[in-house]
Amino acid sequence: MNTFYNGIHSIEWIETNGLGGYAASTVSGVNTRRYHGILVAAAHPPAGRLVLLARMDEEIHCDDNVFELGSNQYPGTIHPKGFNYIEKFSRKLFPEWIYQLPNGIRLKKTIATVHGENTTLIIYEVLKAEKSFTMYWHPLIAGRDFHAIKRSNDELNRGYEFTSGIFKTKPYMDTPELYISIPGSGIRHDQNWYNNIEYAIEEYRGLEFTEDLFTHGKIYKEVNEGDKFGIIISTINPEGFDALKTFNWERKRREMLISGYDNESICRLVLAADQFIVKRRLHGHSGKTVNGNGATIIAGYHWFGDWGRDTMISLPGLCLSTERFEDAKKILRAFAENISRGMLPNRFPDYEGEEVEYNTVDATLWYFIAIHKYLAATGDKDFVLNELLPVLKEIIDWHFKGTRYNIKANESDGLLSAGEAGQQLTWMDARIGNWVVTPRIGKAVEINALWYNTLIIFADLLQMNGQNRDAEMVKASAEKVKNNFLSVFWNDDKACLYDYVNGEVKDDAVRPNQIFALSLPFPLIDDKEKAESILKIITEKLYTPVGLRSLSPDHPDYKNHYGGDQYHRDSAYHEGTVWSWLIGPYVDALIKVKNERSKARMVIEHFLYHLDEGCIGQISEIFDADAPHHPRGCVAQAWGVAETIRVIKEHSLFAGEETMLSRANKLAEINQ
Repeated sequence: MNTFYNGIHSIEWIETNGLGGYAASTVSGVNTRRYHGILVAAAHPPAGRLVLLARMDEEIHCDDNVFELGSNQYPGTIHPKGFNYIEKFSRKLFPEWIYQLPNGIRLKKTIATVHGENTTLIIYEVLKAEKSFTMYWHPLIAGRDFHAIKRSNDELNRGYEFTSGIFKTKPYMDTPELYISIPGSGIRHDQNWYNNIEYAIEEYRGLEFTEDLFTHGKIYKEVNEGDKFGIIISTINPEGFDALKTFNWERKRREMLISGYDNESICRLVLAADQFIVKRRLHGHSGKTVNGNGATIIAGYHWFGDWGRDTMISLPGLCLSTERFEDAKKILRAFAENISRGMLPNRFPDYEGEEVEYNTVDATLWYFIAIHKYLAATGDKDFVLNELLPVLKEIIDWHFKGTRYNIKANESDGLLSAGEAGQQLTWMDARIGNWVVTPRIGKAVEINALWYNTLIIFADLLQMNGQNRDAEMVKASAEKVKNNFLSVFWNDDKACLYDYVNGEVKDDAVRPNQIFALSLPFPLIDDKEKAESILKIITEKLYTPVGLRSLSPDHPDYKNHYGGDQYHRDSAYHEGTVWSWLIGPYVDALIKVKNERSKARMVIEHFLYHLDEGCIGQISEIFDADAPHHPRGCVAQAWGVAETIRVIKEHSLFAGEETMLSRANKLAEINQ
């Protein structure tokens, strides 16, 4: 396999549609994941995701020559090898390919999803051709849940319609209809299964990795030099719709998102942020839909849905830093309507009829941080005080009297305790069967930093609402937390903070959770020497150019690599693995503790290199703990993008500048 193939085979792209659906693959065109597809539709936004059309492979027929532009991995081989014709790939507003064929034909292809629809567009432009030629497309259908794999079967519906250039079929009884519109096209009936297509990353992850895809035949169209035309692939009947006009609408929408930004890296981050903000049909506690006009944040692509913790951490960067205030308001309202026993949902259901899950201690506390930042950004007192404050009071009341999973403020020291055997309530939430990999029962350090901030924010809102007496009582509770925090968490031997304390157990593992005592809006530690010592330990033990390690390398449980089957991956998830989102609080701490703005800028500059790795224009969820820190997990993670935007904007790290590093300043291009 040539070096060029290896390079573009390992790099991915993704287009999202604002519903939770997407189109995604590798630059080479080889689908390496079960999650890859040209139309992955969200049947119940943002969930119920289905890989309807896995591939749309092209052939070019000119004279007696046939050039296959697609690429699939089969046992022991890649066939065809269309990647050899890729001259150039770039990602600006959309992923674009230039194909150069041996007979001189030069073709540009652009893929775009349409915001608010389960629709993918493929735009073609014939840049050069000495004579007319025929293009053929093989629609390869999966028609399955995006977590699943399909093999050849008799349940697939072999019926289809083809009228006036529009192909229509319903792959299975439980899937939406699939439409493919190619104006001026015809079809050659040739139904068969493409057997044993392999997904290399699924094999690496220890999962089933071989699939069979079905095609009804070949759609074809005559084209000439200078032609520009588009294909519509959708769950909506495209009759009467023009692909080029729809594409121009989507292009203008994205141009509007980045208008006013001079810095190209910020433009890239703003476009990345847009991919996570999606429509959410609001649910009651039972999972029943009660409102169809909500919004939420997808935690990560390809497989995550919307999680309370991820959403609240991401909201300031994705919505406030990008001035999408109405989206922020919808998100805050959506979660307010799903509070139960003083707790924010940990996870909304992926499928209709499932229960909302509430197994989180920190999502609720991050909710207060998000509201605090929303109010600071918008001044929207009416919404916060009249609509949210009663909900916040309910939350605080439950935390003082106690709620699920032993979540309760301790009467003696004011600190917040949480946890019970078999439950994972903090962000370090890996669990294998009944084994919680990183058990943190008791008083966790970041939970109490958040708890202190929650109380301060709540007191300020009460005071703003004229409830001064109540505000003073809450402030007293906050002071109690602050006064007891260091006596409980300070580890004199290591000159930093314990990770959690549970009775006589004081966990001295050096983890990044202690950074939040320094980074949040209301820091807990006034002792400058201790604050600097904590920051020094984190820098020495945990900092990498792509985020913070989840555990110090000198700990016996440290895992330097994240990979293998699910057991080995989950075992390493928070045991050394680097997390991209932690770059945000680290930058906050650099500035708040030592006012090291130049170092903070350097940290972000190095971090932005990653926009040209992994998934072009996105930030990965996690990385191997040891260098060279290969990207792992989700190829696009909301809080990684969000925290990067947030600290750039909040700390004005690149104010008044039009350029950053030369590499980060260029939109991604991969040339043969």
